[in-house]
Amino acid sequence: MRIRTPRDLGSAIRERRKALSLDQVALAERVGASRRWLIQVENGKPGASLGLLLRTLQVLDMQLSLGVEPAPPKPPSEASDLDAVLARARLPRAPA
Repeated sequence: MRIRTPRDLGSAIRERRKALSLDQVALAERVGASRRWLIQVENGKPGASLGLLLRTLQVLDMQLSLGVEPAPPKPPSEASDLDAVLARARLPRAPA
């Protein structure tokens, strides 16, 4: 799952918690946080403590991986467009 926003992370945590049949109180107790904090995280509130988030992922047996998205492909330049180069070469030239 690609995580781009706090809401994405909150949704992933909620889905995993439910898959493990944990209620919010039980997960919050295992993490050492309040149920209110967990509700805010699951609702995508930004500004949650990174330490508690990482502990939450650990309790849920989830891992966080970072990667770099590849840059979008560049459109071919005119110089690399062989058809355009050949078409220009075929144009009649004016006498010098």
